[in-house]
Amino acid sequence: MTRKIVGIVGAGLSGAVIGRRLAEAGHRVILMEERSHVAGNCHTERDPRTGVLLHRYGPHIFHTGNEEVWRYLCLFAEMEPYRHRVIARAQGRIYGLPVNLLTINQFFGQTFTPSEARDFLDNRRRRDIVEPANFEQQALSMMGEDLYRGFFRGYTLKQWGRDPTELPASILKRLPMRFDYDDRYFTDKYQAIPKEGYTALVERILSHPAIELQVRRKFETSDQSFDHVVYSGPIDRYFCFQLGRLEYRTLDFETFYAKGDAQGAAVVNYCDLETPWTRITEHKHFAPWERDQHEGSVLSKEFSRRCEPSDIPYYPVRLVAEQAMLNRYVERADATPGVTFVGRLGTYRYIDMDVCIAEALRAASVLIGSFAAAKPPPAFIEKPS
Repeated sequence: MTRKIVGIVGAGLSGAVIGRRLAEAGHRVILMEERSHVAGNCHTERDPRTGVLLHRYGPHIFHTGNEEVWRYLCLFAEMEPYRHRVIARAQGRIYGLPVNLLTINQFFGQTFTPSEARDFLDNRRRRDIVEPANFEQQALSMMGEDLYRGFFRGYTLKQWGRDPTELPASILKRLPMRFDYDDRYFTDKYQAIPKEGYTALVERILSHPAIELQVRRKFETSDQSFDHVVYSGPIDRYFCFQLGRLEYRTLDFETFYAKGDAQGAAVVNYCDLETPWTRITEHKHFAPWERDQHEGSVLSKEFSRRCEPSDIPYYPVRLVAEQAMLNRYVERADATPGVTFVGRLGTYRYIDMDVCIAEALRAASVLIGSFAAAKPPPAFIEKPS
């Protein structure tokens, strides 16, 4: 086997998992990360004032039904069980999310059974919308006007900066609506958070003698030559934005301190448009195994806005114009030898952490196989669509 020198751009989950697999297969990996830390947007760190483990770039809860991914993570971290529950403030009252039977009964002041709640909403939803063309139509066809305006319209306007009629229906399809009292946000078999945080997890994945980690290093400034590049940064940035900039939403955080338990939950969503932030995170609740150790508490108000060139991209907007631009970038990437694009930013998709890891494991296998067969690896293992 010919040992390859592989440059990996980005030390998030995609870059770390692929780098580790390539290193274990006997290749040399040079991993470049422009931030001062690894783990990307799931980076965690201790607050120096309180000792609370912070989700620095917003809440990250690992959940999956993928046995391979779960077993892989458990090689590098002690995963503590965690069940995520979200509270919503809407129209001056407190509710549980996702919308479930208790939410429905509280919102409408009723005592419905599951079948009664189904019949009630069936009479309120827009049954004339057979194939929803946008977020608003999807909501109206699922739950009707009242629940949509109570919980989703204002929050969506703040989160995406777009009228819900401009957003794809697929965004809402990610959110469940239940007709029982199950208020768990996720229902996957495995739901957990690394006991020592995501950054410690990624650092262990990267702990291999064949991996050279370079932090505060931009790929554009590297003078190293590589046999192949794995790129997990924004695909439009790789091509110097020659076809235009793909649109993202970014987040700003306003952090403040409190004593004891300030809000009683990890996340409280603020659904009314009048409140400028989308949600408040109380970080100590993400580590219930150590919550009682901290007298102080750290909270973060979250504000969403359009991503400017100097900002950290979080959520791809993926409207019609962006999809057309993405297709042109994909064509250019397919015609560019020596580079494979991976991850959320490299494929301009919103994917959960477990999907990211699963795709990284597949990508590593494809790359290792291509190197062994002396064939050029593809530009995409997971094709953007």
